[in-house]
Amino acid sequence: MATKGLVLVTGANGYIAARTVEAFLKAGFSVRGTVRSLSSANEVMEALSEYADKVEFVEVPDITVSGAFDEAVKGVDVVAHLASPVSFDFSDPEPVLKAAIKGTVRALESAHKEAKIKSFVFMSSILSVMQQAKEGYTYTESDWNTYAEDAVAEQGKATPGRIIYSASKVAAEKALWKFRDEHKPCFAISAINPCFVAGPPLVTPASKDKISFSTRLITDVFSGTPLDQAGTPGVYAFVDIRDVARLIVFGAEHPDRVNNERFIAASFYSPPQAVADILREKYPEKADIIQKGTPGEGYSPDYRFSAFDGTKAVRVTGQDYIPWRQTVLDTVEKLKSILV
Repeated sequence: MATKGLVLVTGANGYIAARTVEAFLKAGFSVRGTVRSLSSANEVMEALSEYADKVEFVEVPDITVSGAFDEAVKGVDVVAHLASPVSFDFSDPEPVLKAAIKGTVRALESAHKEAKIKSFVFMSSILSVMQQAKEGYTYTESDWNTYAEDAVAEQGKATPGRIIYSASKVAAEKALWKFRDEHKPCFAISAINPCFVAGPPLVTPASKDKISFSTRLITDVFSGTPLDQAGTPGVYAFVDIRDVARLIVFGAEHPDRVNNERFIAASFYSPPQAVADILREKYPEKADIIQKGTPGEGYSPDYRFSAFDGTKAVRVTGQDYIPWRQTVLDTVEKLKSILV
């Protein structure tokens, strides 16, 4: 069956990457996904069984070694690089930054050897954009985090895990643009900078503790966690996982419109109270479990916020973000079996 082209998705069994593989397949592409071990792709392959003739997985056990992606990029038209360490609990910055930076450079080096490639879409983060919350300030794609790397250099292994993760995202994206400037590749390069990504995963995890940490606000509230302890306290800016995947596919399909651009993916502000209000309305039978809190307090009725300007992605793609209420309810429906 003819396709729009072959896409390489790195780290293809990850939370965001698996949905990205699905989005590419639905858009008419064939996909080659890299994973550390083929066995880790079994559940993703099963979930995408209807596309069995258009998707394959290959092993790249160490993304930091020279030539790591040389075989994987052969015959590829697009690279979507998502493989990178993800956690707020890191305790040693050195291996985290190494994997993030060298993994990005290795993917770019391999892509630079493949003449067919038209677009390289990089999964960055809002953490590469923002520093620390500034009252009344709106972050845009022109902003950069200049704090995290300095903090790691000063504090070493004493650096908080969240700062280590931030530094890894900043350093990896800097490596992306440095490669562009030094090597001037023929393919388009773009970066997607999402805030906290929530929404239904492609594959239902085996247990509640395996749920992506950026989605746990929703599942914590549904399971009755006190609202002041749900999710990652204070981190309430969200975008739907399916919107992130859509933006990556857009970058593949429109290299001329995304080249040399960053795109903040940020749509809604939702503290635990907002999630509780949505879920208590939808599931009145859970009213004795889902904490009531103070309904309507602490958020806008449309869940909008001004800390991050995610409108560029809307303007360029011509499509708005998935409504937050839909994100919350779709997530619970997908994960309900492991939440009871």
